[in-house]
Amino acid sequence: MQINPTIPQDEFIFTDAQFPAIVAGFGAGKTEALIIRSILGKLNFPNNDRAFYEPTYDLIRVIAWPRFEEILTNLNIPYKLLKSPLNVLHIEGYGKIIFRSMDTPSRIIGYQVGDSDVDELDTLKEKDAAEVWRRILSRNRQKKPEGCKNTVGVATTPEGYRFVYRTWQEKAIEGYKIIRASTHSNQANLPPDYIETLEAIYPDNLLDAYIRGLFVNLTTGTVYTGFDRTLCFTDAVEKKGEPLFIGMDFNVGNMSAVVHVKREKSPYAVAEITGGLDTPDICKTIKKRWPDNPIYIYPDASGDSRKSNDASKTDISTLRSEGFSVLEPTKNPVIKDRVNAMNAAFKNGYKVNTDRCPAYTKCLEQQPYDKNGDPDKSTGLDHLNDASGYFINYEYPIIRPISTPPRLGLR
Repeated sequence: MQINPTIPQDEFIFTDAQFPAIVAGFGAGKTEALIIRSILGKLNFPNNDRAFYEPTYDLIRVIAWPRFEEILTNLNIPYKLLKSPLNVLHIEGYGKIIFRSMDTPSRIIGYQVGDSDVDELDTLKEKDAAEVWRRILSRNRQKKPEGCKNTVGVATTPEGYRFVYRTWQEKAIEGYKIIRASTHSNQANLPPDYIETLEAIYPDNLLDAYIRGLFVNLTTGTVYTGFDRTLCFTDAVEKKGEPLFIGMDFNVGNMSAVVHVKREKSPYAVAEITGGLDTPDICKTIKKRWPDNPIYIYPDASGDSRKSNDASKTDISTLRSEGFSVLEPTKNPVIKDRVNAMNAAFKNGYKVNTDRCPAYTKCLEQQPYDKNGDPDKSTGLDHLNDASGYFINYEYPIIRPISTPPRLGLR
């Protein structure tokens, strides 16, 4: 039995380092390498249990389990997967792999293993990642044969100067080793235009991280680096009867909205609403200013549960009762995804009438990151950006091209 990994995958899978981390771009095959490492490690130490961690149980179900099953099936290795509540994979004659989520660190208790594998550790907040790491190390206490050390392998996309950077690079100690894998290293297993597609949709400041696997500061300066008031300027205005697409952020006493039109499939911000008292008030404003235009609202998803005026109606039901079409996600997008979608949209033709949207322009130019690396909400510069982001992320999300991970090959 042989495998056919890329060079960085091979280095990660077979390294002697106790705590290796493959830090990689999108499509570089890091999760595939982690799973292969987990399976081969289990076959080498059949008397020790092993643990495999994902950020959420959804990722265990959607990412980890299907890949484990596919690889084991291709290798003709008998196994039995016992899903919730046990979340254990039994490999016939070789023991078990335990699957756990990292979204609740306090639940990483009650079991012991010899080795562990951790996927996308740096997607956690730095404080949470540090606690998860300590707890994972504490679970690695089964004694292995012949004095072999307990190991933990990590696969992650670099998410700025966070836990993986500080632990494996800035303050690295013996046993901690980085293996870097760029998307280019796995190009033979990717669609021909995969990298070019990523380059087209991601802002320049993210390409070093998401293609080259480099640690870069993702929170330097302002949040919306893709916006330039000159390059992104338009003098476009809405036309009578033209559909209007309005992103809306709910804040009692400071309702905010950004009004868009679509021209040649691209979004154009043509007006703004600031300082609305509540949802009924902003509805009146919209109807007064645009009585002849079809209205589509993209709201803050939290508006479905919190009231801004009438205790018998939610904000979103109020919008619907006024005759507006409401397009709402089941929950608000992840902040990072919304910011990336906005910056990518500016790169790909999103324009703003800065004369008619002066407050929105100011917010785009001046909103900074806070000390935790999140868009700062203490300055009041977040509401219009959030409002517009709900629309942009809904209609123009970043959808990464699908790559086929390299498969375990038999010879």
